[in-house]
Amino acid sequence: MSSSVAAYEHPVILARIVWQDPNTGRSHEFVLTEGATASIGRLETNDICIKEQHVSRQHAVINYRDGVFLITDLGSANGVYVNGMRITEPFPLVAGDEVRLYVPVLYFSAIIDEGEQREAVRRGTLITATTSTGKGKLVITNGPQEGHSIPLLLNAVTVGRATSKADWEICLQDPSVSRPHARLELVKNTWVIYDLGSANGTLVNNTPVTEKGRALRDGDVITFGQTVALFRGG
Repeated sequence: MSSSVAAYEHPVILARIVWQDPNTGRSHEFVLTEGATASIGRLETNDICIKEQHVSRQHAVINYRDGVFLITDLGSANGVYVNGMRITEPFPLVAGDEVRLYVPVLYFSAIIDEGEQREAVRRGTLITATTSTGKGKLVITNGPQEGHSIPLLLNAVTVGRATSKADWEICLQDPSVSRPHARLELVKNTWVIYDLGSANGTLVNNTPVTEKGRALRDGDVITFGQTVALFRGG
């Protein structure tokens, strides 16, 4: 499923991802527009679904930041490799890069013609930027609750370790998570995350969050202790 396959209104097409199914040999192509976020994994809820046994349920995410597409490992079991090198930080992609998810290989390119655009729209494989509406969710990609999707239904939610006396809205079954750990607040249709002095810290895209907070964007990767979550907005 693509992030958005609404009426085609000439979005700025920037990149193409092609992967070949190692079992069938069939090629699958996805087209990314400016600002797009594409989650990759075995579950059908991902923007790019790869049903291969070595691929984690939520394996990686590609998102657009400051003019480039970055790929981030979501705590997958078998890792993400770009041009043969395993990545541990968000990694910028350039045309011609080969991304390997242990076995499946994806090819990243930036050559898109008008015919390919129309074909992507027809097939529903055009992945566009998400519009911020104030709605959002956290998808747990690594940790004891891997695979859980947590909708952000209130304007402010606190994240903390699951205990018998916990009164926060999001309880994580992770001993490395503090009691409480972090807080998310909706400010003018933008979610902002704050660390609450946690012992192991809160990270967004591997960068520590302070008590001053950090605005979240669709596709950001949040780490609470040893739990990794993908933020999806809009």
